[in-house]
Amino acid sequence: MLRNKNFIPLSHQHQHALALCVRLDRALQAGAVEADVWQAEIQQIFEQEIAVHFAAEEKEVFPTAARFLELQPLIDELLAEHGVLRGLFAQAASRTLGATGLQGFADAFSRHIRREERELFESMQRLMTAEELARLGRALERALSEASGACLIPTEATRLRPKNS
Repeated sequence: MLRNKNFIPLSHQHQHALALCVRLDRALQAGAVEADVWQAEIQQIFEQEIAVHFAAEEKEVFPTAARFLELQPLIDELLAEHGVLRGLFAQAASRTLGATGLQGFADAFSRHIRREERELFESMQRLMTAEELARLGRALERALSEASGACLIPTEATRLRPKNS
């Protein structure tokens, strides 16, 4: 399903986060991980974008979705995942994830994002009227206004490298 324009700001942030997960996963597979450098980047994306992103979802998206009985179990699960992810972000900030924790972070974060995109947003688009979606879009615009507009630039140690043939 084509993404409704009112979800686009969240989807763009999801793309940034998924790019981080892809780069991290490839680095882990190649065995080229400087854990402290990756954890610093994870901390940076949380501080610049994800903290505000989670707050916007929890204040605007999840309560709106929870009005639909069929979405309540999904919302409960996504909220629980936010708690787990906040813990992983805190571990990154304290530089205690290590290589195993980095893999767990990348897996959990990408799985969470895909659930929001494929299950939550798709369902909301199907269940909500155009007016409700527009109202949510305006609320999200206000809620996301505190997120940094800066682009996260990977360091030499965290940039995406071509796969070996």
